[in-house]
Amino acid sequence: MGRAVLTLCLLGAAVGLLMGATGAGGGILAVPLLVFFTDISLTAAAPVALTAITVAAGVGAVAGWKKGVVRYRSACVMAGLGILMAPLGLWLAHHLDNRTLTFAFACVLAFVAAENLVQKKQRNRPGDPACMIDPATGRFRWTSRCSFWLMSAGSLAGFLSGLVGVGGGFVIVPALNRLSNLDMHSVIPTSLAVIALVSLSSLGSALLWGSFDAWLALPFVAGSVLGMAAGRRLAGYLAPASLKRSFAFVAAAVAMAMMMRAIS
Repeated sequence: MGRAVLTLCLLGAAVGLLMGATGAGGGILAVPLLVFFTDISLTAAAPVALTAITVAAGVGAVAGWKKGVVRYRSACVMAGLGILMAPLGLWLAHHLDNRTLTFAFACVLAFVAAENLVQKKQRNRPGDPACMIDPATGRFRWTSRCSFWLMSAGSLAGFLSGLVGVGGGFVIVPALNRLSNLDMHSVIPTSLAVIALVSLSSLGSALLWGSFDAWLALPFVAGSVLGMAAGRRLAGYLAPASLKRSFAFVAAAVAMAMMMRAIS
């Protein structure tokens, strides 16, 4: 029992550490880590993962909000659409068998790994971002183009959150990088705010659909909160490119393991 609790704490800490450092990576690894180390189904792991993601992302978002670096209007727009789309993803998840869902998750994870490996710095700062910060006000210039892309990113994040129990930061962070001229000090906490809100909604929907193992969730959540605090501190000392490459290799390895599990 003690070893199981320690394992869950360490897994949660790894998830929180990645979320704090990258604003995106940890959440998508929460479900596969739980599946591999606790031998539960993907649909059973999703609410546990979403609990940890919600709490850890909430802690990071509040810390960013206190520093004044969370773009709360854009976060609310993306989260609002994500909350609307999450039940659709959850509905689909409960109509797919575990093997199909595991394979779908592995494909998403493989795409995220490839995206992080091939992404070049030039793509993070397009010449004409859809969402520009107004120097006079320090806020976004809200155009129809900006609104459309932020809403699209939020919708996709919400759908995937409901489908496979992820926070959606792997959608939000690249979207904010490409669509805006925000620096990473604002991108990460803004992403965490979206993740917290969307994950909370997905968690509520998941609880209505099935059971929830609180004893499994508690140590996992505790570890994720501690990991988040460490990750936020670590983010200031490590190069973003190195973090992305490291996460990409880990994600690729996990994706391959999940594909093997799905087809075996």
